[in-house]
Amino acid sequence: MRIRVAALGVLCLVGGCQRNVSPDTYAVGSVGQVNRAVRATVISARPVQIGGTQSGIGPAAGAAAGGIVGSQIGRGSGNAAAVLAGVLIGGVTGAVVEEATTRQAGIEYVLQSDNGALLTLIQGTNPAFVLGQKVVIIYGTQSRIIAVPD
Repeated sequence: MRIRVAALGVLCLVGGCQRNVSPDTYAVGSVGQVNRAVRATVISARPVQIGGTQSGIGPAAGAAAGGIVGSQIGRGSGNAAAVLAGVLIGGVTGAVVEEATTRQAGIEYVLQSDNGALLTLIQGTNPAFVLGQKVVIIYGTQSRIIAVPD
């Protein structure tokens, strides 16, 4: 039972680590900032995988859970080797789980600006843009592309 609770705790902690790659979400620090924007055309779009986070929360939570599980070996006698093994295995498992659960699908766009410059940008899958579509590239801490307003 304790193992299940510890595993659930790791998953809950790690699930909150996923980075938001939507062009529709802004950080509070972006409010009021002026960013440069240029018009462009989508000349290529391909699906990509965006690697998961490696914040350290997954390994820390996994190590804690592993230590708890390891301490239960030998009926809670706290066998030091079992605790150490639990911490190590839990930490590695937590790192793998964090990376896997926060991995996301994205799209890599190649854009040609109106002045002829070629640019690439990766963002989430929604909204998706098609070849030849006119867009606006918004530069900033998290650059993004949006559809050209009508």
